[in-house]
Amino acid sequence: MRELFITSLQAICDFVYLYPLLMSFVWMIGAIIFFFRLEYKKKVPPVMEDYPFFSVLVPCHNEQDQLGDTLDHLVKLDYPNYEIILVDDGSTDDTAARIHEFCRQYEKVRGVYLKENQGKATALNAACLVSRGELILTIDADALLDRKSLKWMAWHFIQFPRVGAITGNPRVINRTTLLGKIQTGEYSTIIGFIKRAQRILGKVLTVSGVVAAFRKQALISVGFWDTDMVTEDIDITWKLEKKFWDVRYEPRAVCWIFVPETLRGLWTQRIRWAQGGVEVLKKHNDIWEDWKQRRLWPVYIEYACSILWVLSFWTLIIMWVEQTFFGVPMPVRLLPPIPPLWTGSVLALVCLMQFSLSLLIDSHYDKKMFRYLFWIIWYPFIYWMINAFAVVIAVPRALLKKKGTKAIWVSPDRGLEKMASSGGK
Repeated sequence: MRELFITSLQAICDFVYLYPLLMSFVWMIGAIIFFFRLEYKKKVPPVMEDYPFFSVLVPCHNEQDQLGDTLDHLVKLDYPNYEIILVDDGSTDDTAARIHEFCRQYEKVRGVYLKENQGKATALNAACLVSRGELILTIDADALLDRKSLKWMAWHFIQFPRVGAITGNPRVINRTTLLGKIQTGEYSTIIGFIKRAQRILGKVLTVSGVVAAFRKQALISVGFWDTDMVTEDIDITWKLEKKFWDVRYEPRAVCWIFVPETLRGLWTQRIRWAQGGVEVLKKHNDIWEDWKQRRLWPVYIEYACSILWVLSFWTLIIMWVEQTFFGVPMPVRLLPPIPPLWTGSVLALVCLMQFSLSLLIDSHYDKKMFRYLFWIIWYPFIYWMINAFAVVIAVPRALLKKKGTKAIWVSPDRGLEKMASSGGK
């Protein structure tokens, strides 16, 4: 029994150390290949003979203060054929009135009104059913889309008939606080970097919920968005890929977003992300029954391993606390919950390499990115702990959630400046 305990403990320790080390190299190599093959020196959207009609869907819930800025950018897009559909999902403020006003002001704007808050997926489904475009763009009501984004996305759909979805490149606007600065680096060094690598490996884990484009035919083939998923963006990605639609990442389709700058707002967001990821793993575990779905297996394994890594990490911490502070007898003496000896230095070096490389790549879109290198190095020490706690809470929530429960939404934390300008709503 003692030998089995020691062997199991050693395996957990090795996994906690080796998994992030391995994945960092996978992400770096994949991102470099993506950059030089598909991104480098390609700064102007390809010229197309025909521009397919786009329907831009904007789901809204209590967005009276943010919607105007978003629409100002949408009506000025550098694209000839598109419409904008604003969906009020049972807002309790003046969002519906604002939408009605915008419909009178702009010819290309239409409104859809839902009496009750039924969730983002329901709002998107309703808008999609009345849309006229063969291509669909979904964007959050507080996001600011770059003028050329539709052209970058349309090219993929025209050239490749099997492309079912394209995820854009969210960039952080609010960078005044520590949390804002760290998230600026996170969207570059973690989110964008991983999407590049996943695209090279063949399957993307998820489109970005804040900005993504879809072929309507693809959405129809999978029955649109499911209304009982906390993160509809991950779920729709998996539904499309299981139907063998190609999902791509387009870093030049830039979209500026507001991120949470309070611990409470960040905690709520990360709980939702973590719970949604576990729900998707639970829902789509049938991919193991079909050999044709084998290209999704690595994505499933990687995401499951990331959850297992968090649980393993907390297991080691709990065991160390029990032994150190409560004198619980164990066959071996546990080291503090920090990578010991040389392993900590190796992880720190690789982490710094990943951060620097990702900021170098993203500096093509934001020349000031390197100033956030100092802030992003705190990600593993402080910010990551929030994500790790969120996973621990989210796993049982997702596993015990009753099937069919509709996922409704509330207005998110959009940073201190936005909160102040809207009266703290």
